[in-house]
Amino acid sequence: MYAVAQPKDQPFQQADDFALNQMGGPHLVATYKAGREVYAEGDSIEKCYKVDTGAVRVYRLLSDGRRQVVSFHLPGEIFGFEAGSNHCFFAEAITETTLAVFGRRHMQERSRDLLALALAGMARAQQHLLVIGRQCAVERIAAFLIDLCERQGGCRQLRLPMSRQDIADYLGLTIETVSRVVTKLKARSVISLKDARTIDIVRPDALRSLCN
Repeated sequence: MYAVAQPKDQPFQQADDFALNQMGGPHLVATYKAGREVYAEGDSIEKCYKVDTGAVRVYRLLSDGRRQVVSFHLPGEIFGFEAGSNHCFFAEAITETTLAVFGRRHMQERSRDLLALALAGMARAQQHLLVIGRQCAVERIAAFLIDLCERQGGCRQLRLPMSRQDIADYLGLTIETVSRVVTKLKARSVISLKDARTIDIVRPDALRSLCN
């Protein structure tokens, strides 16, 4: 899911932008409080969703009770479509979140656009596997921060909707390791912390170099 590891002109990012611009039309608007479930594993796939405000995490519960976060969705991003007729994952609001909800008919009418989004999602998932499988903790955190930065238009100040436990469950780390790496990046003056959820990217080139 890391744009940083891709060439500057990213085909799947262009597909994202194209498809997002096509997802107008009739829809409902729903507001979810923090922690409220949007859908559960096994639910029938009847809708897709576009984040208007807030953020959503998509995850799976493992057989031993652990949670594996597979994606985060920020304002302007669409989620909820999967292969098959039933959801394989859970989705829930991280903060108070407003979603545009599109029904099955709209999904069928926009099937070509959703295919572009599905392919983009697959490319991100493949890149995420490379990060998890081949990079150390510092590199994973750096790639995660760069990805969030680029998804938010290149803004150097990140307001993280997700907790450090969410980040740990996404990157395959412990919360202690996430905190230790953030502290290390701060000590190197690569980032600065305004509070636990607000990160300023002080040296973006240095942060990006850690992802190589």
